[in-house]
Amino acid sequence: MSGPDRADASVKVTRLPTGLTVATDSMPGVATVSLGAWVGAGTRHETPEVNGIAHLLEHMAFKGTERRSAQDIAVEIENVGGHLNAYTSRENTAFYAKVLSEDAPLALDIIADILQHSTFLEDELERERAVVLQEIGQAYDTPDDIVFDHFQETAYPGQALGRPVLGESHTVSALQRDSLWDYMHGHYGPQQTVVAAAGDIEHDRFVALVAEAFVHDGFRCNGATDPADYRGGDRREERELEQVHLLLGFDGVGYLDDDYYAMNLLSTLFGGGMSSRLFQEVREKRGLVYSVYSFHSAFVDGGLFGLYAGTGSREVEELVPVVCDELGKLTAGITAEELERARAQVRASLLMSRERSSSRAEQLAQQLLIYGRAVPLDEVLGKVAAVTTDDVERVAGRLLASPPTLTAIGPLAHLESAGRLAARFG
Repeated sequence: MSGPDRADASVKVTRLPTGLTVATDSMPGVATVSLGAWVGAGTRHETPEVNGIAHLLEHMAFKGTERRSAQDIAVEIENVGGHLNAYTSRENTAFYAKVLSEDAPLALDIIADILQHSTFLEDELERERAVVLQEIGQAYDTPDDIVFDHFQETAYPGQALGRPVLGESHTVSALQRDSLWDYMHGHYGPQQTVVAAAGDIEHDRFVALVAEAFVHDGFRCNGATDPADYRGGDRREERELEQVHLLLGFDGVGYLDDDYYAMNLLSTLFGGGMSSRLFQEVREKRGLVYSVYSFHSAFVDGGLFGLYAGTGSREVEELVPVVCDELGKLTAGITAEELERARAQVRASLLMSRERSSSRAEQLAQQLLIYGRAVPLDEVLGKVAAVTTDDVERVAGRLLASPPTLTAIGPLAHLESAGRLAARFG
């Protein structure tokens, strides 16, 4: 067992002989603990035939183990007033809980149990499959949700990174118990798992509990995945709706890219709040939308920069040229004042998240999965502070040099053609 690494004074990291990483972030003055297991496997690690298996597995992990029924899992955590949950993303899957500090051993035992001893009983699988199929149907019926799946798929066509997290109805319907078992044992190995806790927690005691609970017998690591290959494109779906839901984006940057922080600041000043360029020009001055914002979604080796707008069927005709014009202005004329405002927003968000144990546990786990180390807060704040207006303008130019991605759902008669849109950035 390696000794603890140190980043911030409150953070300690230990790597067990199995390769499992254990991390804690102590928060004096709180009476609770947020803890969980973050696994470096998600939608991106699926083949086309089993798209949706990571998400279905997330559901099935709560449906019974060799020691606990699905009801036992729910009753045990709620008997102590705790909360247990999970999520699946394109690059990882997380299982986490929040409990009073004295109940941390119980929460850890439950999480270790569901990640190593789930039974995946056939009757439970059929019930949960039906639930997930309903979730897929609900997403399809929610245009401001499904348009993001279309956006991801159009940006990364024919790639695992472009496939939906929920999977598709035909793939989820075909998934069998053996496939779930094989995926878990092939991707949930200790070398790509981080067990993290934040709150009222003592590091050495937590490490001992984790070492006892996580044996990982027979689990392997299969972290290989195709590199992100952004392509861009245009996808439109005509529907009888009151609004057009539109996404326009470009090739972003990954977590490891030197421009990562400049890209986040660019997104913030462009469309990250009510004072942003996008909100002021499109909503406040012109009244073209109810909802509009920009975002940057990063992956280990790539990213997506985009903007979302919900607008009327006729307003979209004016909206797209205005948005394209505002994007073009980003390559020159970024003012020190708006950069400082964006910097203040990012800095405040980082510091405010430190007040929540759940955020601190997740941030710590994600840093260890992405960078292989805990990143001190001062280092992050220093990189945010170092971004200049020249950096932001250069990153904007880098963005606009990539082919655009557009997806839209709704009444699209007044949305300009794909060719005309591409010519705006040609």
